[in-house]
Amino acid sequence: MIIVGSVRPGRAGLPVAQWVRSVAEADDRFALDFVDLAELALPFMDEPEHPSKRAYTKPHTIAWSRRVDAADAFIFVTPEYNHSFSPALKNALDFLGSEWSHKPVGFVSYGGVSAGSRGVALLEPTLTTLGLARVGASVEINAIGRRIVDGAFAPEEKDVSILGRMLDQLDDLQGRLASLR
Repeated sequence: MIIVGSVRPGRAGLPVAQWVRSVAEADDRFALDFVDLAELALPFMDEPEHPSKRAYTKPHTIAWSRRVDAADAFIFVTPEYNHSFSPALKNALDFLGSEWSHKPVGFVSYGGVSAGSRGVALLEPTLTTLGLARVGASVEINAIGRRIVDGAFAPEEKDVSILGRMLDQLDDLQGRLASLR
């Protein structure tokens, strides 16, 4: 599953995620579910019970739970906002509990000088709590404004190489974790 972690109008995340999608689709190891959080439109946490109970009452939560449950691995395409993570991505993570557990995750982050790495670092405690296992390869894109050309992301060779390593690591780790789910 590829998740576009920003909902901001004019966001750079959508063209970046579309590039990730095109690379992953060309790899026959993966069946993809592309989730644009702007389209998913989850409200701010509105379930009456804790996600650990899986006693969901809202159709949007039930549908989100099914999609995440069906996924074997995740790539989060996410910005850094004010040295932190995207609130839309954090909300999408917090809606669920065990659906995330024992699944690998990779990050394609973007931003200014830090390339989104500070936001990803601050998500680590959430990933650990939810049981997600982060792979080592991370695509980090700095100066994102200069990398979107005519509405499309213009990857550099290093981006393509790192994304390839990430896909290899996601495939390997999801196989190793499958028996734990």
